Amino acid sequence: MTKLNALWDLVVVGGGNAALCAAIEAAELGASVVILEGAPRDYRGGNSRHTRNFRCMHQGPLSVLTDIYEEEEYFDDLLRVTKGETDEHLARLAIRTSESCLPWMEKQGVRFQPSLSGTLSLSRTNAFFLGGGKALVNAYYNRAADLGVTVIYEAQVTHVDIQDSVFSGVTCDIAGVTQLIEGKSVVLASGGFQADLEWLARAWGPAAKNFLIRGTPYNRGVVLKDMIDQGAETVGDPTQCHAVAIDGRAPKYDGGIVTRLDCVPFSIVVNRDGQRFYDEGEDVWPKRYAIWGRLVAAQPDQVAYSIIDTKSIDAFMPSVFPPIQADTIEGLGQKLGISGTVLKSTVEAFNAACQEGMFHGNELDGLTTKGLTPSKTNWARPITQAPFYGYELRPGVTFTYLGLKVDETARVTGAGGRMKNVWAAGEIMAGSILGQGYLAGFGMTIGTVFGRIAGKEAAAHVL
Repeated sequence: MTKLNALWDLVVVGGGNAALCAAIEAAELGASVVILEGAPRDYRGGNSRHTRNFRCMHQGPLSVLTDIYEEEEYFDDLLRVTKGETDEHLARLAIRTSESCLPWMEKQGVRFQPSLSGTLSLSRTNAFFLGGGKALVNAYYNRAADLGVTVIYEAQVTHVDIQDSVFSGVTCDIAGVTQLIEGKSVVLASGGFQADLEWLARAWGPAAKNFLIRGTPYNRGVVLKDMIDQGAETVGDPTQCHAVAIDGRAPKYDGGIVTRLDCVPFSIVVNRDGQRFYDEGEDVWPKRYAIWGRLVAAQPDQVAYSIIDTKSIDAFMPSVFPPIQADTIEGLGQKLGISGTVLKSTVEAFNAACQEGMFHGNELDGLTTKGLTPSKTNWARPITQAPFYGYELRPGVTFTYLGLKVDETARVTGAGGRMKNVWAAGEIMAGSILGQGYLAGFGMTIGTVFGRIAGKEAAAHVL
């Protein structure tokens, strides 16, 4: 039986990547640590269990990573997707520190594999977890257990007790019983508010009711709201989030990464009226896939359709649900629930605008359209070879960017300055670095870097 009335050196709120990194670092330094995971054991790990890779700077081949990926290129990639909406100091800290994180992760039992064909061409920039995010989470939980970390599942934290910028404990519902868990320090790593549809609707308007939440249903922003109510400084826009285009047949919650569709660069995307609305070939997919959730969210009924032909059906990672298929464009439109006549007209206009050139699916190939609005600037091949395929797209929200403001030590700031013994890591503070947009694998980078920092800082404070 776990003694919940102990005074812990560190209370970690959350049970995903950032929380685990903080707990491991603190425990390795000798701190007594308790993890309060809101989910049941089988669903532990938050959004981290749906991940598959970690974006990592390196100045030479490192583990499964090839070639080099240095700080300036990494930061430039981040600037492109965030359009400059980032804290450069914290962003560069995350980037530089990522290089030492990968060997540390391997030391904790995480295993990596080379990137598979079709995985967005990330062999140089992103290290893929062998077994995916679930295996990473399990490796960390095993390591935490070896270090004597206590884990309490289905522990819903409802209040963080802070007086005069000093933390003393959390109020927590465990198995229907309200309990006080006391500690000398706390790391908040409980994610964003995306699973609270009412909060999403207040930020986005009624359209949010049509969003799908591809991440865990347990990230409802309870701790975030509690901290805001107590005067913690915030960062980020509540309407900004990691939102990707996912299969419209995905479940309302927890569909995970397998529901994402990677067909967009090799397709044309139309709305319910059969009209294109954005350049599908703007950039390589790892730098652009996360804008498509917002693009689809802006369309009528928050729905769109990706249209491809036989030439492109094998150019991307296979989808978890089979595409809708038809022998004619008109027939495909009818099966998708849009006008076959209008869709045929849109496809014919696109085909007529395509230019001659060499197709290269893994890099910018300059295969563009001419005289078409919006243009398609890469991978523009006529859609002519039957059978034709279509996917319904819906916005799939992974995590929100409104979060707690932290400094380079991951310490949370309030109206009176830095809180004495309160740190935050992962999605609950990622808005400091991700003002908008997303870069594949970077959420795991933020969580790992700041989770480790928070754990070390908390342990140093109490030991």
